Amino acid sequence: MNRPLVLGTPEEFRADRLLDVLIPTRNRPAELAVTLSGLAAQDGVPGFGVVVSDQSDGEPAYAHPAAATMVRALRHRGHPVLLTRRLPRRGLAEHRAYLLAASAARYVLSLDDDIWLEPGAVHRLVTAIGELGCGFVGNGVHGLSYADDVRPDSHGHYEEWIGPPTPERIRPDTPEWNRARIHSAANLLHITQHLALPPGAWRAYKVSWIGGCVLYDRAKLVDAGGFDFWRRVQEKHQGEDVAAQLSVLARYGGAGILPSGAYHLESPTTVTDRDVEAWEVVLADEDSPQPA
Repeated sequence: MNRPLVLGTPEEFRADRLLDVLIPTRNRPAELAVTLSGLAAQDGVPGFGVVVSDQSDGEPAYAHPAAATMVRALRHRGHPVLLTRRLPRRGLAEHRAYLLAASAARYVLSLDDDIWLEPGAVHRLVTAIGELGCGFVGNGVHGLSYADDVRPDSHGHYEEWIGPPTPERIRPDTPEWNRARIHSAANLLHITQHLALPPGAWRAYKVSWIGGCVLYDRAKLVDAGGFDFWRRVQEKHQGEDVAAQLSVLARYGGAGILPSGAYHLESPTTVTDRDVEAWEVVLADEDSPQPA
């Protein structure tokens, strides 16, 4: 039998580290175990922290023996891990705001609970944001069940940054908004294969937003408002990551990074009530005429 799992405390966890990984989860013990296993195999960024915040209906996902073992493996390898519950649920944006507030690290990696990261992925992202100096970098996720589904029309939205990323004001119904199409299916996998990059090389490309695996400069994310807009959106929403990234893009710029080391587990979502796009609410507020 597993011995009781130590949860950790916010006071002990919060420290001036280079990186913390922030993972929201709900009703996904198997997927969480896989996500944590990917983190446990990372190298090149010693001592990064991990926060798991659970909103499961029953016992927390991290209590499952497989997930608990990966928590212990991370700690054994020198990574502080904080395990928390955030109930009652107040929506995706509030959950991400709570996770962000738990960290004092220079960078925070917002990682969904259904993503496996290949070895070296975290080091590549941290290297990229350090060299580019922008507000965020990210790995669009591969859906390997689409590996044989090549979509050349979507590949045309791939455009590399020449030099450091610059601020961009991205809005729907513009050509820039369609950049998100390259993150569907296995498009990034096919683009990467076509580029045939030498070992250790990476490229930064232009994005509108990235889902699942995004590394932020924490101070820049906070300066752009973070996820504090959660109070202005109803609980049943999606697109909170899009809203935050559009704000960061407008102030500090951002980029996707190839090759991507992020693989989507393609499990059914556990957030089924999604009546509102958070980014629509935020953009409507930002773009509305201001009183004189």
